[in-house]
Amino acid sequence: VLLAAAVCTKAGKAIVSRQFVEMTRTRIEGLLAAFPKLMNTGKQHTFVETESVRYVYQPMEKLYMVLITTKNSNILEDLETLRLFSRVIPEYCRALEENEISEHCFDLIFAFDEIVALGYRENVNLAQIRTFTEMDSHEEKVFRAVRETQEREAKAEMRRKAKELQQARRDAERQGKKAPGFGGFGSSAVSGGTTAAMITETIIETEKPKVAPAPARPSGPSKALKLGAKGKEVDNFVDKLKSEGENIMTSVGKRSTEAAKVLAPPVNMESVHMKIEEKISLTCGRDGGLQNMELHGMIMLHISDEKFARIRLHVENEDKRGVQLQTHPNVDKKLFTAESQIGLKNPEKSFPINSDVGVLKWRLQTTEESFIPLTINCWPSESGNSCDVNIEYELQEESLELNDVIITIPLPSGVGAPMIGEIDGEYRHDSRRNLLEWCLPVIDAKNKSGSLEFSIAGQPNDFFPVQVSFVSKKNYCNIQVTKVTQVDGNSPVRFSTETTFLVDKYEIL
Repeated sequence: VLLAAAVCTKAGKAIVSRQFVEMTRTRIEGLLAAFPKLMNTGKQHTFVETESVRYVYQPMEKLYMVLITTKNSNILEDLETLRLFSRVIPEYCRALEENEISEHCFDLIFAFDEIVALGYRENVNLAQIRTFTEMDSHEEKVFRAVRETQEREAKAEMRRKAKELQQARRDAERQGKKAPGFGGFGSSAVSGGTTAAMITETIIETEKPKVAPAPARPSGPSKALKLGAKGKEVDNFVDKLKSEGENIMTSVGKRSTEAAKVLAPPVNMESVHMKIEEKISLTCGRDGGLQNMELHGMIMLHISDEKFARIRLHVENEDKRGVQLQTHPNVDKKLFTAESQIGLKNPEKSFPINSDVGVLKWRLQTTEESFIPLTINCWPSESGNSCDVNIEYELQEESLELNDVIITIPLPSGVGAPMIGEIDGEYRHDSRRNLLEWCLPVIDAKNKSGSLEFSIAGQPNDFFPVQVSFVSKKNYCNIQVTKVTQVDGNSPVRFSTETTFLVDKYEIL
Protein backbone atom coordinates (compact mmCIF):
# COMPACT_ATOMS: atom_id res chain seq x y z
CA VAL A 1 0.00 0.00 0.00
CA LEU A 2 1.23 3.50 -0.85
CA LEU A 3 1.07 5.63 2.30
CA ALA A 4 2.15 9.05 1.00
CA ALA A 5 3.74 10.87 -1.94
CA ALA A 6 5.89 13.92 -1.24
CA VAL A 7 8.28 16.38 -2.84
CA CYS A 8 10.93 17.37 -0.30
CA THR A 9 14.28 19.14 -0.14
CA LYS A 10 17.57 17.32 0.39
CA ALA A 11 17.33 18.29 4.06
CA GLY A 12 13.99 16.46 4.39
CA LYS A 13 11.74 19.56 4.48
CA ALA A 14 8.34 18.73 2.94
CA ILE A 15 7.21 21.12 0.19
CA VAL A 16 4.17 19.16 -1.01
CA SER A 17 2.92 15.97 0.59
CA ARG A 18 -0.21 13.95 -0.16
CA GLN A 19 -1.24 11.19 2.27
CA PHE A 20 -3.40 8.34 0.87
CA VAL A 21 -4.18 6.79 4.28
CA GLU A 22 -4.96 8.39 7.66
CA MET A 23 -1.71 9.94 8.93
CA THR A 24 -1.05 12.85 11.25
CA ARG A 25 1.04 15.84 10.15
CA THR A 26 3.71 15.19 12.78
CA ARG A 27 4.03 11.55 11.60
CA ILE A 28 4.59 12.49 7.92
CA GLU A 29 6.97 15.33 8.83
CA GLY A 30 8.93 12.95 11.07
CA LEU A 31 9.18 10.31 8.32
CA LEU A 32 10.39 12.86 5.76
CA ALA A 33 12.88 14.43 8.21
CA ALA A 34 14.36 10.97 8.88
CA PHE A 35 14.62 10.12 5.15
CA PRO A 36 17.89 11.99 4.27
CA LYS A 37 19.68 10.50 7.31
CA LEU A 38 18.82 6.94 6.20
CA MET A 39 20.20 7.29 2.67
CA ASN A 40 23.58 5.80 1.90
CA THR A 41 25.00 8.17 -0.70
CA GLY A 42 27.66 5.73 -1.91
CA LYS A 43 25.14 3.25 -3.36
CA GLN A 44 22.91 3.48 -6.42
CA HIS A 45 19.72 2.27 -4.72
CA THR A 46 16.40 4.01 -5.34
CA PHE A 47 14.86 2.83 -2.07
CA VAL A 48 15.69 2.69 1.63
CA GLU A 49 13.89 0.80 4.42
CA THR A 50 13.22 1.19 8.14
CA GLU A 51 11.49 -1.23 10.53
CA SER A 52 8.03 0.01 9.55
CA VAL A 53 8.13 1.71 6.10
CA ARG A 54 10.00 1.78 2.80
CA TYR A 55 11.06 5.00 1.03
CA VAL A 56 11.15 4.80 -2.79
CA TYR A 57 12.74 7.98 -4.17
CA GLN A 58 14.08 9.75 -7.24
CA PRO A 59 16.42 12.79 -7.16
CA MET A 60 15.13 15.81 -9.13
CA GLU A 61 17.91 18.43 -9.25
CA LYS A 62 17.88 19.94 -5.70
CA LEU A 63 14.72 18.04 -4.63
CA TYR A 64 13.53 14.48 -4.07
CA MET A 65 10.33 12.81 -5.23
CA VAL A 66 9.60 10.34 -2.39
CA LEU A 67 6.95 7.61 -2.08
CA ILE A 68 6.44 6.17 1.42
CA THR A 69 5.04 2.59 1.26
CA THR A 70 4.55 -0.36 3.54
CA LYS A 71 7.35 -2.96 3.53
CA ASN A 72 5.18 -5.63 1.89
CA SER A 73 4.28 -3.37 -1.05
CA ASN A 74 5.33 -4.52 -4.55
CA ILE A 75 8.50 -2.48 -5.21
CA LEU A 76 8.31 -2.94 -9.01
CA GLU A 77 4.85 -1.37 -9.09
CA ASP A 78 6.06 1.37 -6.73
CA LEU A 79 8.98 2.23 -9.04
CA GLU A 80 6.58 2.47 -11.99
CA THR A 81 4.30 4.75 -9.94
CA LEU A 82 7.32 6.84 -8.92
CA ARG A 83 8.27 7.37 -12.58
CA LEU A 84 4.75 8.63 -13.32
CA PHE A 85 4.86 11.00 -10.32
CA SER A 86 8.23 12.34 -11.55
CA ARG A 87 6.82 12.99 -15.05
CA VAL A 88 3.79 14.83 -13.66
CA ILE A 89 5.83 17.51 -11.85
CA PRO A 90 7.44 19.13 -14.98
CA GLU A 91 3.94 19.28 -16.54
CA TYR A 92 2.89 21.87 -13.94
CA CYS A 93 6.21 23.47 -12.92
CA ARG A 94 8.59 25.29 -15.26
CA ALA A 95 11.57 24.77 -12.95
CA LEU A 96 12.24 22.11 -10.31
CA GLU A 97 12.68 24.64 -7.52
CA GLU A 98 11.06 25.02 -4.12
CA ASN A 99 9.13 28.25 -4.84
CA GLU A 100 7.82 26.90 -8.18
CA ILE A 101 6.58 23.67 -6.50
CA SER A 102 4.90 25.71 -3.73
CA GLU A 103 3.19 27.95 -6.30
CA HIS A 104 1.63 24.96 -8.12
CA CYS A 105 1.05 22.80 -5.01
CA PHE A 106 -2.71 22.36 -5.49
CA ASP A 107 -2.30 21.42 -9.17
CA LEU A 108 0.21 18.76 -8.11
CA ILE A 109 -2.03 17.41 -5.33
CA PHE A 110 -5.00 17.09 -7.73
CA ALA A 111 -2.73 15.23 -10.18
CA PHE A 112 -1.40 12.95 -7.38
CA ASP A 113 -5.00 12.06 -6.49
CA GLU A 114 -5.58 10.90 -10.09
CA ILE A 115 -2.56 8.54 -9.89
CA VAL A 116 -3.34 6.93 -6.51
CA ALA A 117 -6.68 6.29 -4.81
CA LEU A 118 -6.87 4.92 -1.23
CA GLY A 119 -3.24 3.77 -1.42
CA TYR A 120 -3.52 1.83 -4.69
CA ARG A 121 -2.24 2.84 -8.15
CA GLU A 122 -4.90 3.81 -10.73
CA ASN A 123 -4.48 2.63 -14.33
CA VAL A 124 -3.83 6.07 -15.88
CA ASN A 125 -1.23 7.69 -18.09
CA LEU A 126 0.00 11.30 -18.28
CA ALA A 127 -2.46 12.37 -20.99
CA GLN A 128 -5.43 11.01 -19.00
CA ILE A 129 -4.25 12.82 -15.83
CA ARG A 130 -4.12 16.11 -17.75
CA THR A 131 -7.63 15.54 -19.15
CA PHE A 132 -9.10 14.60 -15.75
CA THR A 133 -7.58 17.59 -13.91
CA GLU A 134 -8.66 20.10 -16.57
CA MET A 135 -12.28 18.82 -16.29
CA ASP A 136 -13.09 20.31 -19.71
CA SER A 137 -16.86 20.58 -20.18
CA HIS A 138 -18.67 21.13 -23.48
CA GLU A 139 -21.79 22.32 -21.59
CA GLU A 140 -19.73 24.96 -19.77
CA LYS A 141 -18.32 26.25 -23.07
CA VAL A 142 -21.84 26.49 -24.55
CA PHE A 143 -23.09 28.28 -21.42
CA ARG A 144 -20.24 30.81 -21.57
CA ALA A 145 -20.77 31.41 -25.29
CA VAL A 146 -24.50 32.06 -24.72
CA ARG A 147 -23.76 34.38 -21.81
CA GLU A 148 -21.21 36.39 -23.83
CA THR A 149 -23.71 36.72 -26.68
CA GLN A 150 -26.36 38.01 -24.26
CA GLU A 151 -23.92 40.55 -22.82
CA ARG A 152 -22.90 41.77 -26.28
CA GLU A 153 -26.57 42.15 -27.30
CA ALA A 154 -27.34 44.02 -24.07
CA LYS A 155 -24.40 46.41 -24.64
CA ALA A 156 -25.40 46.98 -28.28
CA GLU A 157 -28.98 47.75 -27.22
CA MET A 158 -27.68 50.09 -24.53
CA ARG A 159 -25.53 52.00 -27.02
CA ARG A 160 -28.42 52.21 -29.50
CA LYS A 161 -30.71 53.69 -26.85
CA ALA A 162 -28.02 56.14 -25.81
CA LYS A 163 -27.58 57.33 -29.41
CA GLU A 164 -31.35 57.81 -29.72
CA LEU A 165 -31.36 59.95 -26.57
CA GLN A 166 -28.42 62.03 -27.79
CA GLN A 167 -30.03 62.54 -31.21
CA ALA A 168 -33.29 63.64 -29.60
CA ARG A 169 -31.38 66.10 -27.39
CA ARG A 170 -29.50 67.55 -30.38
CA ASP A 171 -32.73 67.93 -32.40
CA ALA A 172 -34.38 69.71 -29.49
CA GLU A 173 -31.39 72.06 -29.06
CA ARG A 174 -31.40 72.94 -32.77
CA GLN A 175 -35.11 73.82 -32.67
CA GLY A 176 -34.62 75.84 -29.49
CA LYS A 177 -37.05 73.69 -27.52
CA LYS A 178 -36.65 71.81 -24.30
CA ALA A 179 -35.53 68.25 -24.90
CA PRO A 180 -38.35 65.75 -24.35
CA GLY A 181 -38.43 63.89 -21.05
CA PHE A 182 -37.61 60.21 -21.00
CA GLY A 183 -39.07 57.47 -18.86
CA GLY A 184 -41.33 59.71 -16.79
CA PHE A 185 -38.80 62.51 -16.23
CA GLY A 186 -40.59 65.01 -18.51
CA SER A 187 -42.70 66.58 -15.75
CA SER A 188 -39.86 66.80 -13.23
CA ALA A 189 -38.30 70.07 -12.10
CA VAL A 190 -35.08 69.29 -13.99
CA SER A 191 -35.15 70.49 -17.60
CA GLY A 192 -35.47 67.82 -20.30
CA GLY A 193 -32.06 68.63 -21.82
CA THR A 194 -30.29 68.13 -18.51
CA THR A 195 -32.21 64.89 -17.94
CA ALA A 196 -31.26 63.55 -21.36
CA ALA A 197 -27.64 64.49 -20.72
CA MET A 198 -27.72 62.71 -17.35
CA ILE A 199 -29.21 59.59 -18.91
CA THR A 200 -26.79 59.49 -21.83
CA GLU A 201 -23.80 60.07 -19.57
CA THR A 202 -24.97 57.23 -17.37
CA ILE A 203 -25.47 54.85 -20.27
CA ILE A 204 -22.52 55.66 -22.52
CA GLU A 205 -19.28 54.42 -21.02
CA THR A 206 -16.04 53.18 -22.47
CA GLU A 207 -16.07 49.50 -23.26
CA LYS A 208 -13.99 47.42 -20.90
CA PRO A 209 -11.84 44.52 -22.16
CA LYS A 210 -14.03 41.43 -22.51
CA VAL A 211 -13.41 38.80 -19.82
CA ALA A 212 -15.21 35.49 -20.09
CA PRO A 213 -17.41 35.37 -16.98
CA ALA A 214 -17.35 32.28 -14.77
CA PRO A 215 -20.57 30.27 -15.12
CA ALA A 216 -22.99 31.34 -12.41
CA ARG A 217 -25.18 28.77 -10.69
CA PRO A 218 -28.90 29.30 -11.35
CA SER A 219 -30.52 30.34 -8.09
CA GLY A 220 -34.25 30.83 -7.75
CA PRO A 221 -36.21 32.86 -10.29
CA SER A 222 -34.16 34.41 -13.13
CA LYS A 223 -33.23 38.07 -12.67
CA ALA A 224 -32.35 40.82 -15.14
CA LEU A 225 -28.88 40.59 -16.66
CA LYS A 226 -26.26 42.15 -14.38
CA LEU A 227 -23.11 43.31 -16.18
CA GLY A 228 -19.87 43.36 -14.22
CA ALA A 229 -21.39 42.08 -10.97
CA LYS A 230 -19.12 39.02 -10.93
CA GLY A 231 -16.00 41.12 -11.38
CA LYS A 232 -16.82 43.21 -8.29
CA GLU A 233 -17.22 40.06 -6.15
CA VAL A 234 -13.83 38.76 -7.32
CA ASP A 235 -12.16 42.15 -6.67
CA ASN A 236 -13.66 42.29 -3.16
CA PHE A 237 -12.45 38.75 -2.46
CA VAL A 238 -8.91 39.54 -3.70
CA ASP A 239 -8.81 42.76 -1.62
CA LYS A 240 -9.89 40.78 1.45
CA LEU A 241 -7.10 38.23 0.87
CA LYS A 242 -4.53 41.02 0.45
CA SER A 243 -5.68 42.67 3.69
CA GLU A 244 -5.06 39.32 5.45
CA GLY A 245 -1.46 39.35 4.18
CA GLU A 246 -1.85 36.86 1.30
CA ASN A 247 0.46 37.28 -1.69
CA ILE A 248 -1.85 37.29 -4.71
CA MET A 249 -0.33 36.30 -8.07
CA THR A 250 -2.16 38.21 -10.80
CA SER A 251 -1.15 36.14 -13.81
CA VAL A 252 -4.60 36.14 -15.47
CA GLY A 253 -4.97 38.96 -17.94
CA LYS A 254 -1.25 39.74 -17.78
CA ARG A 255 -0.91 39.83 -21.56
CA SER A 256 -3.75 42.36 -21.98
CA THR A 257 -2.42 44.62 -19.21
CA GLU A 258 1.06 44.59 -20.75
CA ALA A 259 -0.42 45.53 -24.11
CA ALA A 260 -2.47 48.26 -22.41
CA LYS A 261 0.73 49.69 -20.87
CA VAL A 262 2.46 49.75 -24.25
CA LEU A 263 -0.51 51.26 -26.06
CA ALA A 264 -1.63 53.66 -23.31
CA PRO A 265 -3.26 56.74 -24.86
CA PRO A 266 -1.36 60.03 -24.60
CA VAL A 267 -1.82 61.75 -21.24
CA ASN A 268 -2.61 65.14 -22.79
CA MET A 269 -5.42 64.44 -25.28
CA GLU A 270 -6.04 67.64 -27.21
CA SER A 271 -9.44 68.87 -28.42
CA VAL A 272 -8.52 67.36 -31.82
CA HIS A 273 -7.27 63.80 -31.33
CA MET A 274 -6.41 61.20 -33.97
CA LYS A 275 -6.08 57.43 -33.70
CA ILE A 276 -3.98 55.85 -36.44
CA GLU A 277 -4.49 52.07 -36.26
CA GLU A 278 -3.09 49.30 -38.45
CA LYS A 279 -3.73 45.56 -38.33
CA ILE A 280 -1.65 42.95 -40.14
CA SER A 281 -2.68 39.46 -41.28
CA LEU A 282 0.24 37.39 -42.57
CA THR A 283 0.84 33.75 -43.56
CA CYS A 284 4.34 32.42 -44.43
CA GLY A 285 5.63 29.01 -45.46
CA ARG A 286 8.09 27.19 -43.19
CA ASP A 287 10.57 26.89 -46.09
CA GLY A 288 10.36 30.60 -46.90
CA GLY A 289 8.05 32.52 -49.18
CA LEU A 290 5.14 34.80 -48.31
CA GLN A 291 1.78 33.14 -49.00
CA ASN A 292 -0.27 36.25 -48.23
CA MET A 293 0.10 39.51 -46.35
CA GLU A 294 -2.78 41.91 -45.87
CA LEU A 295 -2.61 45.15 -43.91
CA HIS A 296 -5.54 47.45 -43.08
CA GLY A 297 -5.10 50.93 -41.64
CA MET A 298 -7.42 53.77 -40.62
CA ILE A 299 -7.27 57.33 -39.29
CA MET A 300 -10.03 58.01 -36.72
CA LEU A 301 -10.74 61.64 -35.82
CA HIS A 302 -12.16 62.65 -32.43
CA ILE A 303 -13.13 66.30 -31.79
CA SER A 304 -14.19 67.30 -28.29
CA ASP A 305 -14.57 71.09 -28.80
CA GLU A 306 -17.09 72.68 -31.20
CA LYS A 307 -14.62 75.50 -31.98
CA PHE A 308 -12.49 73.02 -33.93
CA ALA A 309 -15.29 71.19 -35.76
CA ARG A 310 -14.47 72.82 -39.13
CA ILE A 311 -10.88 71.75 -39.80
CA ARG A 312 -8.65 70.14 -42.40
CA LEU A 313 -6.03 67.42 -41.80
CA HIS A 314 -2.74 67.63 -43.71
CA VAL A 315 -1.64 64.06 -44.47
CA GLU A 316 1.91 63.08 -45.37
CA ASN A 317 2.13 59.84 -47.34
CA GLU A 318 5.68 58.60 -47.83
CA ASP A 319 4.69 55.01 -48.59
CA LYS A 320 6.47 53.42 -51.57
CA ARG A 321 4.82 49.98 -51.45
CA GLY A 322 1.67 50.77 -53.45
CA VAL A 323 -0.88 51.22 -50.65
CA GLN A 324 -4.50 51.72 -51.79
CA LEU A 325 -6.05 54.76 -50.07
CA GLN A 326 -9.76 55.43 -49.62
CA THR A 327 -11.43 58.49 -48.08
CA HIS A 328 -14.80 58.68 -46.31
CA PRO A 329 -17.72 59.46 -48.71
CA ASN A 330 -18.26 62.86 -47.01
CA VAL A 331 -14.60 63.84 -47.45
CA ASP A 332 -13.58 65.98 -50.46
CA LYS A 333 -11.73 63.45 -52.62
CA LYS A 334 -10.40 66.04 -55.12
CA LEU A 335 -8.90 68.11 -52.29
CA PHE A 336 -7.19 64.99 -50.92
CA THR A 337 -5.84 63.91 -54.33
CA ALA A 338 -4.53 67.38 -55.20
CA GLU A 339 -3.24 68.66 -51.85
CA SER A 340 -3.23 65.59 -49.49
CA GLN A 341 -5.73 67.35 -47.22
CA ILE A 342 -8.76 65.79 -45.55
CA GLY A 343 -11.75 68.14 -45.38
CA LEU A 344 -15.52 67.83 -45.80
CA LYS A 345 -17.08 68.21 -49.27
CA ASN A 346 -19.18 71.05 -47.91
CA PRO A 347 -16.72 73.39 -46.11
CA GLU A 348 -19.63 74.99 -44.19
CA LYS A 349 -20.42 71.69 -42.44
CA SER A 350 -18.72 70.49 -39.25
CA PHE A 351 -17.22 67.17 -38.25
CA PRO A 352 -19.28 65.32 -35.55
CA ILE A 353 -18.40 66.21 -31.94
CA ASN A 354 -17.43 63.66 -29.25
CA SER A 355 -17.40 60.64 -31.53
CA ASP A 356 -14.74 58.70 -33.42
CA VAL A 357 -15.05 59.28 -37.17
CA GLY A 358 -13.04 57.28 -39.71
CA VAL A 359 -11.80 59.77 -42.33
CA LEU A 360 -9.16 57.78 -44.25
CA LYS A 361 -8.41 54.08 -44.62
CA TRP A 362 -5.80 52.15 -46.55
CA ARG A 363 -5.07 48.60 -47.58
CA LEU A 364 -1.95 46.75 -48.67
CA GLN A 365 -2.04 43.20 -50.04
CA THR A 366 1.11 41.52 -51.29
CA THR A 367 3.09 38.29 -51.70
CA GLU A 368 6.41 40.17 -51.95
CA GLU A 369 8.76 38.51 -49.43
CA SER A 370 10.77 41.71 -48.78
CA PHE A 371 7.61 43.32 -47.28
CA ILE A 372 7.55 40.94 -44.26
CA PRO A 373 8.19 43.15 -41.18
CA LEU A 374 9.54 40.31 -38.95
CA THR A 375 10.87 37.08 -40.47
CA ILE A 376 10.78 33.86 -38.43
CA ASN A 377 12.94 30.86 -39.37
CA CYS A 378 12.05 27.64 -37.50
CA TRP A 379 14.40 24.72 -38.19
CA PRO A 380 13.60 21.39 -36.41
CA SER A 381 16.08 18.53 -37.01
CA GLU A 382 15.61 14.95 -35.79
CA SER A 383 18.25 13.54 -33.45
CA GLY A 384 17.41 9.96 -32.46
CA ASN A 385 14.09 9.97 -30.58
CA SER A 386 14.17 13.72 -30.00
CA CYS A 387 14.18 16.89 -32.09
CA ASP A 388 16.64 19.79 -31.89
CA VAL A 389 14.76 22.97 -32.76
CA ASN A 390 16.53 26.19 -33.79
CA ILE A 391 14.31 29.24 -34.27
CA GLU A 392 15.43 32.77 -35.07
CA TYR A 393 13.81 36.12 -35.83
CA GLU A 394 15.03 39.09 -37.86
CA LEU A 395 13.44 42.55 -38.10
CA GLN A 396 13.42 43.48 -41.79
CA GLU A 397 11.61 46.80 -41.34
CA GLU A 398 14.20 48.61 -39.19
CA SER A 399 12.06 51.74 -38.73
CA LEU A 400 9.62 49.70 -36.60
CA GLU A 401 9.80 49.14 -32.85
CA LEU A 402 7.84 46.03 -31.80
CA ASN A 403 6.89 45.68 -28.13
CA ASP A 404 5.69 42.72 -26.09
CA VAL A 405 6.60 40.20 -28.82
CA ILE A 406 5.49 36.60 -28.16
CA ILE A 407 6.54 33.84 -30.58
CA THR A 408 4.44 30.74 -29.81
CA ILE A 409 5.76 27.30 -30.82
CA PRO A 410 3.48 24.24 -30.43
CA LEU A 411 4.98 21.19 -28.67
CA PRO A 412 4.11 17.45 -28.78
CA SER A 413 1.81 16.37 -25.93
CA GLY A 414 2.86 14.09 -23.08
CA VAL A 415 6.64 14.49 -23.47
CA GLY A 416 7.34 16.92 -20.64
CA ALA A 417 9.16 20.25 -20.71
CA PRO A 418 11.68 21.17 -23.44
CA MET A 419 15.42 21.39 -22.66
CA ILE A 420 16.36 25.00 -23.44
CA GLY A 421 19.83 25.61 -24.86
CA GLU A 422 20.66 29.17 -25.92
CA ILE A 423 17.99 31.87 -25.75
CA ASP A 424 17.73 35.62 -26.35
CA GLY A 425 14.96 36.93 -24.10
CA GLU A 426 12.77 34.73 -21.88
CA TYR A 427 10.48 31.72 -22.33
CA ARG A 428 7.30 30.30 -20.78
CA HIS A 429 6.26 26.64 -21.04
CA ASP A 430 2.48 26.20 -21.03
CA SER A 431 2.11 22.50 -20.22
CA ARG A 432 -1.69 22.61 -20.32
CA ARG A 433 -1.85 23.82 -23.94
CA ASN A 434 1.49 22.23 -24.98
CA LEU A 435 3.04 25.54 -26.05
CA LEU A 436 6.43 27.19 -25.71
CA GLU A 437 6.17 30.99 -25.61
CA TRP A 438 9.32 32.92 -26.50
CA CYS A 439 8.92 36.40 -24.98
CA LEU A 440 10.86 39.47 -26.15
CA PRO A 441 10.06 42.87 -24.57
CA VAL A 442 11.39 44.93 -27.53
CA ILE A 443 12.55 44.24 -31.09
CA ASP A 444 14.01 47.27 -32.89
CA ALA A 445 17.02 48.31 -35.00
CA LYS A 446 19.36 47.80 -31.99
CA ASN A 447 17.90 44.34 -31.24
CA LYS A 448 16.91 43.24 -34.73
CA SER A 449 17.76 39.52 -34.50
CA GLY A 450 17.84 36.73 -31.95
CA SER A 451 17.63 32.95 -31.63
CA LEU A 452 16.31 30.16 -29.42
CA GLU A 453 17.49 26.54 -29.26
CA PHE A 454 15.72 23.69 -27.48
CA SER A 455 15.40 19.90 -27.56
CA ILE A 456 12.32 17.76 -26.99
CA ALA A 457 10.91 14.42 -28.14
CA GLY A 458 8.86 14.75 -31.32
CA GLN A 459 8.72 15.02 -35.11
CA PRO A 460 9.53 18.18 -37.18
CA ASN A 461 5.85 18.67 -38.06
CA ASP A 462 4.94 18.93 -34.36
CA PHE A 463 6.43 22.46 -34.10
CA PHE A 464 4.17 24.19 -36.63
CA PRO A 465 2.28 26.48 -37.09
CA VAL A 466 4.46 29.07 -35.29
CA GLN A 467 2.41 32.14 -34.28
CA VAL A 468 3.61 35.66 -33.55
CA SER A 469 1.94 38.52 -31.67
CA PHE A 470 3.18 42.04 -30.91
CA VAL A 471 2.08 45.64 -30.41
CA SER A 472 3.79 48.77 -31.69
CA LYS A 473 3.50 52.55 -31.39
CA LYS A 474 4.89 53.04 -34.91
CA ASN A 475 2.83 52.21 -37.98
CA TYR A 476 4.04 50.05 -40.88
CA CYS A 477 2.86 52.27 -43.74
CA ASN A 478 4.45 55.70 -43.42
CA ILE A 479 1.19 57.70 -43.37
CA GLN A 480 1.00 60.49 -40.78
CA VAL A 481 -1.01 63.64 -40.04
CA THR A 482 1.56 66.45 -39.94
CA LYS A 483 -0.69 69.51 -39.47
CA VAL A 484 -4.30 70.47 -38.68
CA THR A 485 -5.68 73.84 -39.79
CA GLN A 486 -9.04 75.58 -39.51
CA VAL A 487 -11.14 76.04 -42.67
CA ASP A 488 -11.62 79.76 -41.90
CA GLY A 489 -8.34 81.63 -41.78
CA ASN A 490 -6.14 78.53 -42.25
CA SER A 491 -4.81 79.00 -38.68
CA PRO A 492 -3.04 75.95 -37.14
CA VAL A 493 -4.82 73.84 -34.51
CA ARG A 494 -3.11 71.87 -31.74
CA PHE A 495 -3.75 68.13 -32.00
CA SER A 496 -2.64 64.84 -30.43
CA THR A 497 -1.99 61.52 -32.15
CA GLU A 498 -2.17 57.91 -30.94
CA THR A 499 -0.58 55.32 -33.26
CA THR A 500 -1.02 51.54 -32.90
CA PHE A 501 0.15 48.62 -35.04
CA LEU A 502 -1.41 45.29 -34.04
CA VAL A 503 -1.44 41.65 -35.18
CA ASP A 504 -4.64 40.08 -36.44
CA LYS A 505 -2.93 36.86 -37.59
CA TYR A 506 0.78 36.09 -38.04
CA GLU A 507 1.51 32.43 -38.82
CA ILE A 508 4.37 30.36 -40.19
CA LEU A 509 2.72 27.17 -41.49
